[in-house]
Amino acid sequence: MIKYFIILALIFKFNILSAENNVLFFVESALQNNPKINAERENLKAIKQNESISRSEFLPSLTISGSQSSTETSNIIDQSGAASGDSKRNTETKKISIDQKIFQGFQGYNNFKKSRLEFEKAKNEFKQVEQDTILNSVSSYYDLIFKNKSKDFNLTNVDLFERQVESDRSRLQKGEISLTDLAQSESSLAGAQAAFIKADSEYLSAIAEFERINRTSAPKDLVDNLEVSFIMPKSLSEALKLAYSNNPSLLIARINLAISEKELNVEKAKLSPSASLNYSKTENKDLSSTVDEDEQETVKATVSWPIIQGGKNFSSIKKFKHKKEKNALLLEDKENEIKTQTSTYWSFFQSAEGVLASTEAQLKAAEIANEGITLEYDSGNTRTTLDVIQSRSLLLEARISNAKAKKDFIISKLKLLSQVGSLDLKAFKAP
Repeated sequence: MIKYFIILALIFKFNILSAENNVLFFVESALQNNPKINAERENLKAIKQNESISRSEFLPSLTISGSQSSTETSNIIDQSGAASGDSKRNTETKKISIDQKIFQGFQGYNNFKKSRLEFEKAKNEFKQVEQDTILNSVSSYYDLIFKNKSKDFNLTNVDLFERQVESDRSRLQKGEISLTDLAQSESSLAGAQAAFIKADSEYLSAIAEFERINRTSAPKDLVDNLEVSFIMPKSLSEALKLAYSNNPSLLIARINLAISEKELNVEKAKLSPSASLNYSKTENKDLSSTVDEDEQETVKATVSWPIIQGGKNFSSIKKFKHKKEKNALLLEDKENEIKTQTSTYWSFFQSAEGVLASTEAQLKAAEIANEGITLEYDSGNTRTTLDVIQSRSLLLEARISNAKAKKDFIISKLKLLSQVGSLDLKAFKAP
């Protein structure tokens, strides 16, 4: 039984560590807790209410009103000069009124369509913020891994140069090297220490940025070989097709044009006749000295047609025509922009993959060269201190370049997916 509980505890601990080192864990945390995306969620809910508000224009409105007054009359003197007693009257009125708009020149219809378009626009704005949040979350995660590797590489470099300085001091005493060689080693050690301080500072900044975006603590144990795969477009033509269909900023530009068309129709409808129907029922009590109470029922149909309003409506129509033309031009510009940006991000994605392959070859060659030069130097061969310093510098540069290329390759995928409107949790797949 004890063994059983130990196994369960180990499995539970492994699952926790696995989740904490999973990029999806942090992406979901950012999507749930980041204030910017939560503010956009609230905005989406608010815009959704516009549909109900515009729909209410088609429904009847009911108004119930009532009043009660008390009137006291004193010092009553008739025309003959005779005085009469004081009087007091309590009057009560109740009224029910129902109004129904019959026709408004399609104002209500166009306002309703406009509210739906505004909701679609808000959804795309939310999607845009969601994509930015995912992009920032994953970018901060891989940047944290890169900065951690850079710090470790520089720390290893410091350790190597410290050992070399100790070794060179011993060799100097034996007369195997010159004082110049020792000075070169000490100079390289100082440079390595400065590079480590800079790398450590950048790592701390990456932690702060990670926690700001993801709203959770940065993982302490980073998995160096952890990678995430994405469902990517297979070609540039496929990427362009996806971008034209799904890019949020392009969809927003299209919706803005459609909204301006509805706004223009609303302004035109204001020049049309409108009709409404009203039914009211009123009850009055203690109406006068001769009438104790009465009931009135009224049905009224109203038709109005604005003819001249000082040119206000005609100017409004012209205004919204210009606004429609502006949005049409902005849509055309956005389409060209999306085409250019998609091609650019596709090129970045392709080149990043090539750079990654090149840095892997560079790293492998640098490791072999450094190992050989170090062995030759330690064995007292013809290799100089400068040869060792240069080989270690090249190795450090190759390691950092390769780590950066891995990060850049992941980011290039994310940016391309964001450009084609496909960056969501469904884009992630198991490696």
